[in-house]
Amino acid sequence: MSPQTSRRRLSLTAGAGIAAVALVLAGCSGSAGEAETPDEPVDLRMAVWTADETQLALFQEIADAYIAENPDLVAEVTFEPIPFAEYTTTLTTQLAGGNAPDLAWILESYAPEFVQSGALVDIAPTLQAADGYEYDDLMDSSLALWQQDDELFAYPFSNSPFAMFVNTDQLAAAGQPNPADLVASGDWTYDAARDMAAAAAETSGKQGLVVRDFDYKAWEVLSSVWEGWDAAPWSEDGTQCTFTDPAMVDAMTWVHDAVFADKAIPGPGVTADFFAGESAMTITQISRASALDDSFAWDIVPLPAGPEGKQNVIGQAGIGVFANAEHPTIAADFLAYFTNPENAEKLATYFPPPREALLNAETLGAANPKLSEEQLQAVVVEGIQDAVTKPTHANFAKLQDVVRAELDALWTADADVEAVLEDTCATITPLLEG
Repeated sequence: MSPQTSRRRLSLTAGAGIAAVALVLAGCSGSAGEAETPDEPVDLRMAVWTADETQLALFQEIADAYIAENPDLVAEVTFEPIPFAEYTTTLTTQLAGGNAPDLAWILESYAPEFVQSGALVDIAPTLQAADGYEYDDLMDSSLALWQQDDELFAYPFSNSPFAMFVNTDQLAAAGQPNPADLVASGDWTYDAARDMAAAAAETSGKQGLVVRDFDYKAWEVLSSVWEGWDAAPWSEDGTQCTFTDPAMVDAMTWVHDAVFADKAIPGPGVTADFFAGESAMTITQISRASALDDSFAWDIVPLPAGPEGKQNVIGQAGIGVFANAEHPTIAADFLAYFTNPENAEKLATYFPPPREALLNAETLGAANPKLSEEQLQAVVVEGIQDAVTKPTHANFAKLQDVVRAELDALWTADADVEAVLEDTCATITPLLEG
């Protein structure tokens, strides 16, 4: 890998909202402050993008235990689901309108904007001072995206590797090898996955390989593919467009041909849910394993290797405390409880933690009974090592929409890939330089 791979270690108009918040909150950021003793117990609200009832029940169980231990501080903790597609827009609207939640999940792509905006408080002193928190167990690589100088503006509660889920029934029916065997032999590549997906789709009449959540809109999810080419949309410092670099041209050509020439990836407008048995493979995060059932035989393997080898890619989400919330000190104290070692182990059922002590197959296996220790070791424990995140940028909200609009021209059978990427660079360069 080139030095570029260190750039993201570990996706409105929303950008305008975050910028507005920065102006409103100028001078308000800082640590959570001195201990607060309210006249009466307060209510806390945390914004999340999950609507999974099992996950929400776990969050509530932890919150109820906190309330039981701190009845004079908190009366109720409410977890407010916001649909993922509208999440950042809704959150920044609430912030600008003075209706901020006390805490919220933050997607890694927007981390630089939130960290630099002044909207979040420094939670490091609160976490470090919490009894039994074991702050030093948090991996430096996981914290990096959420830090500025010695301050920490969100706890990276989810460090979820991208992996390949495979429907071994569909692959076997098409006479294709088991991907686990290719992993073992060193032959698990994107070209192999493409060919297997195309064969399975032709045999089953269903779809081949689905890059989940991409849907020809969330282009940044394709980083789970293009990292195998050592490609990136912009330079490490975020000032130069690199969509036109040979590595990115080759990677996007591979994706384009897999869709339109090889019929391995469903085309625009075609939906297929791997977990409903509608495709042979899907690239998605390990946290989606909870959707698996026994309706078909399946396996999960690491991402394939591209021409530049295998690169681990993770999706990361943080929990931050907002500076203009009513009770940031109490919210930070609740966050320290919510993410302490004991509760981090419970949350590991769905969200791979940033705690080194918990990142082993035995511990994760106890929390994830659907996955074997071998799968967890290969996909989660090893998948977090030396991983990069999806693209991030201090101006990401604007860049996301502009790049998506430019790449629309790529998703036709006769598209000139290199020309589309040149147009993309020409359009986004002022946003990068600004």
